[in-house]
Amino acid sequence: MALNWFKKLKTGLSKSASKVEGAIASITGKKTIDQETLYDIQDQLILADLGVEVAGRIAKKIKDQKFELNKNKEIEKTQIAKTLAEEIEQILMPREQNLYEKVNSKPHVLLLAGVNGSGKTTTAAKLAEKFRLEKKSVVLAASDTFRAAAVEQLKTWGKRVGAQVVSGEEGGDSAAVAFRAYELAKKEDIDIVIIDTAGRLQNKKDLMEELTKTCRVVSKLDHDAPHQKVVVLDGTVGQNAHSQLKSFDESIGLTGMIITKLDGSAKGGVVVSLAEKFEIPIHALGVGEGLDDLQIFEASSFSKALAGLD
Repeated sequence: MALNWFKKLKTGLSKSASKVEGAIASITGKKTIDQETLYDIQDQLILADLGVEVAGRIAKKIKDQKFELNKNKEIEKTQIAKTLAEEIEQILMPREQNLYEKVNSKPHVLLLAGVNGSGKTTTAAKLAEKFRLEKKSVVLAASDTFRAAAVEQLKTWGKRVGAQVVSGEEGGDSAAVAFRAYELAKKEDIDIVIIDTAGRLQNKKDLMEELTKTCRVVSKLDHDAPHQKVVVLDGTVGQNAHSQLKSFDESIGLTGMIITKLDGSAKGGVVVSLAEKFEIPIHALGVGEGLDDLQIFEASSFSKALAGLD
């Protein structure tokens, strides 16, 4: 991972890292780790949104660790941070998966799901830009027909990233938009179809039915499509991301997740708790609004940034 991206990631996770550092501070300067200290570590990690199970697992690892004491016979901060980062990395590593390496169809259909405000439309544009840089052509399907602003936003992004945009009437059939986008891709030999879906309808049931319909309609054109069904989660919602991911997975069977808005959030630890609870790949993280602010997820870099290491 490029040094400038790691710097950006570390800056973006600074509020989350400051909470993790609270757990590290619980031990720094102590000669032994007693039960009260362990409880304090767990509490601090839970406050950092790593979740109860992960907090307990890390606390146990720290308890069992044989730390080398300094000349004052005290435990040093760097040792604790490294142990914490290593344990977090172990949890995250099995979920690390490069979204761009999963493209093996043409057209390749990538459907983005998620609640309103999660950053789906911006993420669609950032993905389109990444594919463009890899010399792949993209068509964007503005399947969020219930919000005119979302369609206009996607059209604006489409112009910026050089992608065609297929849209429909306001309040129209979102599945039909995805269908037409696929047909266009097939006709014009376009590599990638990215479907930006609606985030909120009258109720959650309507939303999920609309999503399953879109998947069903696209699969009539290609049995394996959508080839990727990725949920976009807002990193600022913390543990609420669990229920969102669960709902979308039960509805359409997710193949991966992207977590956005980690910059300025103190809830970045939720990435770890999501990885612990769900066997769903993490493809990318977003730490800003710029086109290059969505980057491939790397367990090692994230773990170091969250633990405050360089």
